[in-house]
Amino acid sequence: MKTVLYLFSILLSVLTGILTACSSTTDEPTDFTEVGQPASIYPDYKDIVIPPNIAPLNFLVRTPGEKFVVVLTSSEEKKLSASAAHGSTVQFNAEQWKSLLAASRGKDIQIQVYTYTDRKWIRLQPFTWHVAEEEIDPFVSYRLIEPGYSYYRQLGLYQRNLTNFQEEVIYENNRTFDYEDNHCINCHNYQNYSTQKMLFHVRTNHSGTIIAQGESAEKINFRHDSIPFGAVYPAWHPTQDWILFSSNKTGQAFHILNEEKVEVVDMASDLLFYDAKQKEVKYVCRTDSLLETFPCWSPAGDKIYYCVGSLYQDTPAAQPKDFNTLRYDIVSRTFQADSQEFGDEVMEVDCDSVGRSASVPRISPDGRYLLFTSGEYGQFHIWHKSADLYVKDLKTDTVYPLQEANSTDADSYHSWSSNGRWIIFSSRRDDGSYTRLYITYFSPEGKASKAFILPQKDPEQNMKRLKSYNVPELTRDQVRISPQTFRQVIYQTQGSPITYKNE
Repeated sequence: MKTVLYLFSILLSVLTGILTACSSTTDEPTDFTEVGQPASIYPDYKDIVIPPNIAPLNFLVRTPGEKFVVVLTSSEEKKLSASAAHGSTVQFNAEQWKSLLAASRGKDIQIQVYTYTDRKWIRLQPFTWHVAEEEIDPFVSYRLIEPGYSYYRQLGLYQRNLTNFQEEVIYENNRTFDYEDNHCINCHNYQNYSTQKMLFHVRTNHSGTIIAQGESAEKINFRHDSIPFGAVYPAWHPTQDWILFSSNKTGQAFHILNEEKVEVVDMASDLLFYDAKQKEVKYVCRTDSLLETFPCWSPAGDKIYYCVGSLYQDTPAAQPKDFNTLRYDIVSRTFQADSQEFGDEVMEVDCDSVGRSASVPRISPDGRYLLFTSGEYGQFHIWHKSADLYVKDLKTDTVYPLQEANSTDADSYHSWSSNGRWIIFSSRRDDGSYTRLYITYFSPEGKASKAFILPQKDPEQNMKRLKSYNVPELTRDQVRISPQTFRQVIYQTQGSPITYKNE
C-alpha cells in the first residue's frame, strides 16, 4: 500500500509540474536592471495601431538573452504575460489576448520585454500598441503564388481568419506541373465585402470565369469574336448583378539586369459591362490608342473609376511607348442604373503630368477617399520599387501619399475594410522578393498608421513560406462553397456562353 501511495505521489508531482509548465501565467521579474536599450523584435510590431479583434501578435525577441518574459499591460493595469524559456518566440494565450483587447478598445497597451543574460534580468525600453475602436473585417482572401510566375503549379486561393490563425483553401490547382490539367487561378473578387457573390478566373486549361452565388457556382465562357481578349480585372456593382471587367491583351517579360524582375505590359485594354442575370456583355469603351484597366465602382453604384493610359507617343509617327514611359491616369464616369449608360470621362488623378503612373483605384466605403497605387511607370506595380499607396480626398481634391504605411520597396495591391478604417495591402519591404500582407489603420482624418505584417502563430512563418501573397480582399464572412465543388465546376463543365450586345 505504501508503495502504491508513493508511486501516486510521484505521479501527482509530475502532473503538477507539467500543468505548471503549460500554464499561461508567467511571473514578471521583480529584480532587474533598467536600461534604455530598445527591444529588437520580429516582426516590427512596435508602436502600431491594431484592431480589437486581431489574432495575437506573436513575435521573436532578437535581443540577446538566455530567456525572455514579455508583459502586456492595459491602461487599467490588466496584464497578460508570456515567456520564451526555450527560444525567442513569444506566443500569447489566445483567450487572454482576446480578453485584454476587448478591455482596451480605444486605449493603449504597453509592452515590456525582459531578457535574462549574465545571470540577471534586464528590462528593455517599452513600446506601445494602440487598440482602435473599430474592428477589421474578420476574413481576408488571397492568392499564394511562386514569385517567378514560370509554372502554374502549387497555386491557389486561400482565406484566412484574421481573428485567429486559421487558413482555409478556397481552391487549389495542381500540386505538380501537369500539362493536360495545368491552369492558372486569378482575379478573385466579391460584391460589397460578402462572399455570397464572388468570382475568379481560370486560365489556360479548363478556362472560364467562375461566378458563385450563395452555395452554387457556374463557369462562364467569355470567349467571343467581338471580345478577343476576354474578361480580366473585375469589379462587382455594390448591389446589382452587374460586373465591370477590363479586357486586356498583356505581354509578360522577365528582366535579367533589372531589380524589378517581372514586367507586365498592356498592348490593348478596354472596359466591359456584364449583366450576370442575362449573361449579356457590352463594351463600356473600346479604343485603339487608349488603355483602360482596373475598373471599380463607387459605393453608391452611380459612378465608375478606372485607369487609362495612352499607348502611343505624342508624335506625328505615333510610335508605341516603351514600357518604362507608359503611364496611367485615373478617370471617372457617371452611371445611370435605369438605362445602364455611362457619362463622359472626368479626370480624377492626372499622374502622367507629374511623371507618375496609377493602378488599382478603390473608393472608401463612405465614398470620400480614392485609394490607389502610384509608381514611376506602368500598371504592374507589384514589382515596382517606386510603388506606394496614395489617396485622393474627393471632398477637397487633395492627393497625397500614405507615408506612414509606405516603404522603400513595392507597396501595391490594396483593399479597404467595410468600415473604411483599415487597409490591407501587399508589400515587398521584407526582402524585396516576396510580397507579404500588411495592415494599416486609416483614421477619420485621412491619415495612415505604421503598417504591420499579417500575424502568424509562428512569427517565422512569414519568412519560411516561399510564396507571394497576391490580391488581398477583405470580407465580412467566409466562403461557403467547398474546394471540391469548385473543382467539379472547373473540370467537368465547358462554361455557359455569353451574349454580346453591340451598341
